[in-house]
Amino acid sequence: MNKKFSVVCFAVLSLPMLAMAANVAAAVAEMVDTPAAVETASEAEAAAAGPIATVEVATRKTRSSVDLSKSDMQKILPGINPLKALQTLPGVSFQTADPWGNNEQNLSLFIHGFSGSQLGYTLDGVPLGDQQYGNYNGLSPQRAITSENVGSVILSSGAGDLSTASTSNLGGTIETFSSNPLANQNIAVQQTVGSYKTSRTFVRYDTGNFGDGNSAYISAVHHEQKAWDFNGRQGGDQVNAKFINNGNNGKLTLYFAYSDKIEPNEDSTVRSATEKYQPYTRPFMYPNFQQAVNYLSATGGTPAAEGNNYRNYYSDAQRTDYLTYAKYDWNINDSTTWSNQIYYHNDDGVGVVAGPIGVAGLPALFAVYFPGQNLKQVFGNSGYATRTTEYAINRSGWLSNFKTELGDHNLQASLWFEHNRSSAYRRWYALDVNNPSSPYDRPSNPLITQYGSEIDNKVAQLSLQDEWRVRPDVTLLAGFKSSLQFADGQFPVQPKNGAIAGSTALPVGNIDTKKWFLPQIGGRWDITAQDQAFFNVQKNMRQFVTYGGGGASPWSLSSQAAFDLFKQTARPETSITYEAGLRSSHQLNWGALSAIDGQVNVYHVDFKDRLLQISPTSVISSIIGGNLAVLTNVGSVKTNGIDLSATAHFGRTFSLYNALSYNDSKYDDNYLNGTATVQTAGKKVPGSPEWMNKTVATLTVADTEFQLIGDYVGKRYATFTNDLSVKSYFLMSLGVSGKLPFLNGGWVKNARYRLNVTNLANREGDLNVVVGAASGTYNTFPIAPRQGFLTLMADF
Repeated sequence: MNKKFSVVCFAVLSLPMLAMAANVAAAVAEMVDTPAAVETASEAEAAAAGPIATVEVATRKTRSSVDLSKSDMQKILPGINPLKALQTLPGVSFQTADPWGNNEQNLSLFIHGFSGSQLGYTLDGVPLGDQQYGNYNGLSPQRAITSENVGSVILSSGAGDLSTASTSNLGGTIETFSSNPLANQNIAVQQTVGSYKTSRTFVRYDTGNFGDGNSAYISAVHHEQKAWDFNGRQGGDQVNAKFINNGNNGKLTLYFAYSDKIEPNEDSTVRSATEKYQPYTRPFMYPNFQQAVNYLSATGGTPAAEGNNYRNYYSDAQRTDYLTYAKYDWNINDSTTWSNQIYYHNDDGVGVVAGPIGVAGLPALFAVYFPGQNLKQVFGNSGYATRTTEYAINRSGWLSNFKTELGDHNLQASLWFEHNRSSAYRRWYALDVNNPSSPYDRPSNPLITQYGSEIDNKVAQLSLQDEWRVRPDVTLLAGFKSSLQFADGQFPVQPKNGAIAGSTALPVGNIDTKKWFLPQIGGRWDITAQDQAFFNVQKNMRQFVTYGGGGASPWSLSSQAAFDLFKQTARPETSITYEAGLRSSHQLNWGALSAIDGQVNVYHVDFKDRLLQISPTSVISSIIGGNLAVLTNVGSVKTNGIDLSATAHFGRTFSLYNALSYNDSKYDDNYLNGTATVQTAGKKVPGSPEWMNKTVATLTVADTEFQLIGDYVGKRYATFTNDLSVKSYFLMSLGVSGKLPFLNGGWVKNARYRLNVTNLANREGDLNVVVGAASGTYNTFPIAPRQGFLTLMADF
């Protein structure tokens, strides 16, 4: 697929867009930021059988902000990760190995040139961290809530609310909101089956209103699927519960989530001129242990012809999370509310990989701990060792939000405090040739604890803002936030001398960062009841990552001296986002065309003090976890872009949604790698596509709905110097849904089915690119093949 597709889709979009532009463009029907207090069963049924959705709904804010409903999410694929559902929105590039978007190890997310770890994430206001695969300050939305319980997701693609609880939201926020209990008693059952032995079972019980404003629900899900390219199991179990009491003076909300998930990790393919063997996939060999043993040489070496694209025995990510919050919204009077929310999150996680002992510098590492010994014998005579990174998170926090209306001014003050104690331990275990381990059991009795980090982190954030209604059709917003972080990192277990190349001891100590004034100013003009213009300017900061032993963190530097220098000279990343746009929503009487709605958003970003992990080796990822990188500020990035999206409605029969995005993100500066200058000035940010186009065509015939989704992602550069790139791709998916009238009636209601097919044309290619080198090499993960799923659902 090439750029011609973008031109064709833009041509399809042009007539509706011209009509929208003639009316200027802005303001869809007014909506609130959070779901209604209590839903009803009849409302849920109406949503399932209601008019064709617009795919996105613009919120009435002073910045680019769009809402994706539960209905539109579940149409893409029942059980979908809220983040993956956003890939239909303009400016969003999302890729991962599985159809639901659950696999976090190979997840790639870019919005307006910012990567996923530079965005902010919340669930009902509770911070979810920065979504890095190396667990340290949060959990993914799909672990924080079962997909079927999501009420809506709001994407603010430039800058989020000042009160958003996040230390990483340089490039915008993704707010996920849980659905509320139904007003009537109900049991919802949903079963999905399909490709690669898929089975997803979801059950939810709603109590309905049971007196004094009380209502609640509890749900459970069990998800299983085999990985498409090897015998790996993915899925797990989740439980959600929510209770609401609507009293005379306010609303009490209690929420609980349990998640126990296992996702098989994928090995990416190394691409470079020196790699003669570059397979489409690098499948693991588990559970065929004999094949794995025969694969290695007598000393545990891999086939020389396969180079860095050798095969491991198995690898996976195991995560167990408990998340809970209590929130009270106190209605002090008709114009004043004060909300207070406390939350707690505990995570126990491990990343596991069983690989050959004769690769990637492992013989030198193991010789430090077992000098002069037969390493194959030490590690169980199989030629393999099991490596883990064992994570723990224990965090709690308080959110307070005070709102009052004084004349034409809506004033808001917020506070957020969090205390997070996280740890990461790198350990090595034997893989016994007579009793080989399973990837689904936690290993015990490590032979080596290579290092162990403990980091205590305290965060404080406050914000003040005034939304001033200058006149009935004009609103101005101004405010600021302060972001403070106090982090102390220790290594109870230090590596032995020689266990990590170039390091005799990992750094310890504290780093405090304080930014007292991060301003925002915005405005909204209601040109008509259907058209709205907006602008927004906001400054944000990303606090330093508080993770020990790996990643772009000060506590992953190679020495105390490097840490101390970083502490004295490094600055947190900051961004200033400028955006302006138009929104419109119009009912029309133009023959078959009955309505049109959409948004145009133009933006510019000044991103300063970019932090880069400069690797001392050309190998992007290493099993050893050593060769620690240098972390330093390397200059700034300039971004310019535009998002255009519109939905044309042809009565209740047909709708066509199209979103075209252009993003130009370029580095301003070169940087030094040792004494060598890396020529990055004027180069485009790798991994982020310049052009994207999304199309959703929805047709309803009688009680059957057909939905065809197209996703075009343009060429992406794969290195910092742009000497290598990956080709564009275009994927389609199909959804068909309808009622099951022969089941409806009596004690069964709202019985329906949904058929979904992903990668409809069964395309192959590079799905996401792993960028980690200035030039010469990169890694890729492949596009998964076509898969089909059938979901049956009903209420009782």
